[in-house]
Amino acid sequence: MLEIELKVQVDSFDPVRRRLQERHAEFSGKVHEHDVYYNAPHRDFGKTDEALRVRYTDDHAIVTYKGAKLQQYGLKAREELNIVVGSGRLFEQMLDRLGFTKTAEVNKWRENYRLGDAAISLDVVDELGTFVEIEVIAEKEGPAAAGQIGKIAEGLGITGEPILASYLELLLTKRSGVRP
Repeated sequence: MLEIELKVQVDSFDPVRRRLQERHAEFSGKVHEHDVYYNAPHRDFGKTDEALRVRYTDDHAIVTYKGAKLQQYGLKAREELNIVVGSGRLFEQMLDRLGFTKTAEVNKWRENYRLGDAAISLDVVDELGTFVEIEVIAEKEGPAAAGQIGKIAEGLGITGEPILASYLELLLTKRSGVRP
């Protein structure tokens, strides 16, 4: 599965919410996501551009592997594999026993919307600010999905340079004080 997304930092969600309502986007709720990222003992995910995280939401935990970013679409695109686990804490203990090390934790509050087959998120991320993400899951039709995302962004009035870094990368860069 290929996740293709546009992420843009915004000053206010109000104009985007208004346009989502005008387009009859389906509101699917608000959620707090607490993400715990890990690095592998056998390779440095920071160097290979991969990610392994345990995400806690209000009622469950999901383990996600993200492959290296693909640059050909002009947006952030990468393989993503997800699995719901019965206990995120137990899974984290397993990672610890296997030599994985905790990299960082990211907290965000997310409003979720659906517009066709696109997921739109309005995110407030601790230490970073407010962002809009438009995401489409594609099998192999990356260019078509990227075009679809561009049309949705235009319709929602979302402008600005796409942010290709993950929230984890943005947070680590901010904390290090080093500009990318």
